[in-house]
Amino acid sequence: MNKNRTRAPFMILAIMILISTVLISISLYKSRSEIRREIGYHMNVDHVEQYRPLIETYAKQANLEDEVETLLAIMMQESGGRGNDPMQSSERLCGEVGCITDPEQSIEQGVTYFKQTLEAAKGDRKLAVQSYNFGVGFIDYALKHEGRYTPKIAIQFSQEMYENAQDQSIYTCKRKEAQQYDACYGDILYVRDVLGYRDIFIADRKKSLAKSS
Repeated sequence: MNKNRTRAPFMILAIMILISTVLISISLYKSRSEIRREIGYHMNVDHVEQYRPLIETYAKQANLEDEVETLLAIMMQESGGRGNDPMQSSERLCGEVGCITDPEQSIEQGVTYFKQTLEAAKGDRKLAVQSYNFGVGFIDYALKHEGRYTPKIAIQFSQEMYENAQDQSIYTCKRKEAQQYDACYGDILYVRDVLGYRDIFIADRKKSLAKSS
């Protein structure tokens, strides 16, 4: 009998137990959303980081040097740095998907749009980030009803936009959290995920700078 064949199932079982143990240990300290976010980050970070120089360039032109990690996080959430429109800026430029086919144009437009939302939101980063997803109309709505961004007002806005949509079929409730609220317009958890990515980018950047100094 081949001993290697006999050992193989036991080795596979041992590896599976080890992986399960690690995941259970992580889950004791982090939520499922945090775990998914970190996995997504590590899968896509190289694709996003390749655009850091361009984002820094356009952020500097827009006086948004302090928001570079925010913009990287938006790209991470929008596309994972993949495709020709990594900031998903086409709809904001021309009202339809697919009109931007050059990553640099996508970044330039994305930075410009975020600057507009941040100014309209009076510096409220959370409100500006959610408006990148919902559109600038959310800013006036949130300021009128809450005076700032809150998860509650994001859900309420999404519900109303979805309810009043002429064609609801164009929207998809991909998140179970959105389904339970019937809030299928945009992404009601956009702020949570983008700022979560932002925190990871900031932490990794500090580690990188510390190593190089």
